[in-house]
Amino acid sequence: MRSECEVNRAIELYADTVRRLCMVHLKNSADTEDIFQTVFLKYVLSSVSFENEEHEKAWFIRVTINACRDMLRNLFRRRTVSLDEVMEQPAVLAPDHREVLEAVLSLPEKYRQVIYLHYFEEYSAPEIGKILGKNVNTVYTLLTRSKKLLKEKLGGNEDG
Repeated sequence: MRSECEVNRAIELYADTVRRLCMVHLKNSADTEDIFQTVFLKYVLSSVSFENEEHEKAWFIRVTINACRDMLRNLFRRRTVSLDEVMEQPAVLAPDHREVLEAVLSLPEKYRQVIYLHYFEEYSAPEIGKILGKNVNTVYTLLTRSKKLLKEKLGGNEDG
C-alpha cells in the first residue's frame, strides 16, 4: 500500500488527465467521478514500481481506459444513460469549442482515444502505440482516419 504522500502527489499530477480521459469515454460527470475514485484506489493498493514519471503516467492512462471500458460494457449502464442527456447539459465551453468537443465525442472509441492522447496529452504515435498496445503504423492510420472524420463533421476543407 502506498503512503499518503505518494497518493497526494499522484492525485496532484494525474487528476486532470484521469478526469479528461473519463469524460472523453463516458461523457458523464457522475461516472467520471466513480472511475476517478476507482483508478486512484487501484493506485493506492498497487505495488507496481514505476521506472519514471512517464511510465507512471502511462499506467494511469491504461488503468483509466480499462476502467472506462469495463463501465461501458455494463449492460445496466448502457440502458440508463443517453447521449441526449449529456447534450442537454449547459455548455461550459464557448460555442465553437463545444462543436469541436461534440465532434470528437461522436467519434468511435478507437478514434477518440488516439485523438485525445495525441492532441490533449501530446503523446507521439509511438508513445500512443505503447500505451494502447497497438502497432505504431496502426496509430498513424487511426490518427489519419480520425482527422478525416473530424474534418467531415466540422465541415473543414480538404487542404489541411
